[in-house]
Amino acid sequence: MARVFTAAVTSVVAAAAGAEIAYADDPKSRATVSGFDPEALERGAKALREINGSKDAKKARVFELMRKQEDTRQAELAKKNAKYQALRAKHETSTQRLIYDEKKKLVQQEAEEKSKVARYEDELSRKRNKELLKMQEESSLRQEQIRRDTEELIQEQKRQTVMETAEVERGTIKVKAMAEAEGRAHEAKLAEDVNRRMLLVRANAERKMMVVRANAEREKWISAINATFEHIGGGLKAILTDRDKLVLAVGGVTALAAGVYTSREGARVVWGYVDRILGQPSLIRESSMARFPWSASSAASRNGSGFGDVVLNPSLRRRIKQLASATANTKAHGAPFRNFMFYGPPGTGKTMAARELARESGLDYALMTGGDVAPLGSQAVTKIHQLFDWSKKSRRGLLLFIDEADAFLCERSKTHMSEAQKSALNALLFRTGDQSKDIVLALATNRPGDLDSAVADRIDEVLEFPLPGEEERLKLLRLYLNKYITRAGEEKRGWFRNLFRRQQQTIRIRGVTEDLLEEAAAKTEGFSGREMAKLMASVQAAVYGSRDCELGSGLFREVVDYKVAEHQQRRELAAEGSA
Repeated sequence: MARVFTAAVTSVVAAAAGAEIAYADDPKSRATVSGFDPEALERGAKALREINGSKDAKKARVFELMRKQEDTRQAELAKKNAKYQALRAKHETSTQRLIYDEKKKLVQQEAEEKSKVARYEDELSRKRNKELLKMQEESSLRQEQIRRDTEELIQEQKRQTVMETAEVERGTIKVKAMAEAEGRAHEAKLAEDVNRRMLLVRANAERKMMVVRANAEREKWISAINATFEHIGGGLKAILTDRDKLVLAVGGVTALAAGVYTSREGARVVWGYVDRILGQPSLIRESSMARFPWSASSAASRNGSGFGDVVLNPSLRRRIKQLASATANTKAHGAPFRNFMFYGPPGTGKTMAARELARESGLDYALMTGGDVAPLGSQAVTKIHQLFDWSKKSRRGLLLFIDEADAFLCERSKTHMSEAQKSALNALLFRTGDQSKDIVLALATNRPGDLDSAVADRIDEVLEFPLPGEEERLKLLRLYLNKYITRAGEEKRGWFRNLFRRQQQTIRIRGVTEDLLEEAAAKTEGFSGREMAKLMASVQAAVYGSRDCELGSGLFREVVDYKVAEHQQRRELAAEGSA
């Protein structure tokens, strides 16, 4: 009985253990059972009830069976326990692995969080630094802009001050120049009055002397005339008393008068015919072509003055020499000539350059001005054709230079031209329609834009004559100083004019150095070559107006300043007139 009870207890315990194993193995049982399996207890209780109700034999077999079942169950429980232990170990291992993985993930997450925090802090720090740098740059830019604005304001104030100072200085110089000019004019007027009075005194004295001499001469001539008439009276008396002598004297006087009248009228007719054949047209102001063949060499030498009184820019001078050489070669090869146009301010040497171009190329030249055509009226066309007919008589070729061409060849559609002027222009266009082998047409103008388009179409080469630069002005000062001061009075005249001409006083030069000439060249900016010549002519006049006929640095500088102020005043008046 004790064994049966033990087996029942064992069965109950085994059932409880099996219930625990089943609980561990079955997740669903873990979800539904709190501690053990109640079926094992029921089986144990049932077994105990069967034991208590069975007989001995049956009880022995039952116990044996139960023992076997219990052993089997114990073996199964042992297996299940081992399996449970393995599962538990595996579970613990997986749990540890999960814990390790979770810890690892946690560490990684913490590292990532720390990295994100560090990156965020770094990004935030960079943004703060960038914003700080941007603020510093903006502050620097604002400070730089403020500094620039301040400097520009200061420079503007300086420029304004300089302009006001320059305006005051110009006004002062202008007032001073005007005052000096008025003073010189007053002095000149006083000197002129003194000279006039002296001349009047001298003239009165000379008139008295001349009266005395005239009286003496008159008495002398009266005596001679009386003696002559006495002789003539005696002769007339002899002729009148002798009839043959009277007829012979009247016939001789009549024949003499007829001969003189016939010779004069005949010479007038002959020379008129020769002048129509060989004469120079009235439009020509100056020419190297002589009226008659036997005087051609002298005429050419008389008119070929070249570059004596003109100083040109070196590049322009080289260009003129190149054109002269090309024109000479064109003439030698029988090719047609090319036409030129010279334009630039007045007094820059266009006429002299045309003369030099003709001389260097071996051509004759003729000078006319466009202002002479308009007064001719209806005769202008005839004169133009006569001019071109005459120009073809040159054996060497002719360079026809038309000065002030815009006065004659202006645009027909832009100006009000008379019919006569239009006809003259059309005549010139007709005669210059083709390239000529006899005539080179050279036009000079201050306004090239005013020329007619048909005239401009006939121009092959255009040369600009600018105002002389400082180096050219210095050369002009040297040239005209030598001409008007150093060699004053050396002009060659005929012996008859020199016989009655008073000897000119020599000008003494003191203090006019090269530095003074360079200073004058710098002051005379904007002067043309003609104005430089007039400047030195004014210096010569000022020297002749002085008492000792001496040119010093003070007088030279005074005249230069006066002419510079006068030039500036003319420019201002011209600007006001154009405005």
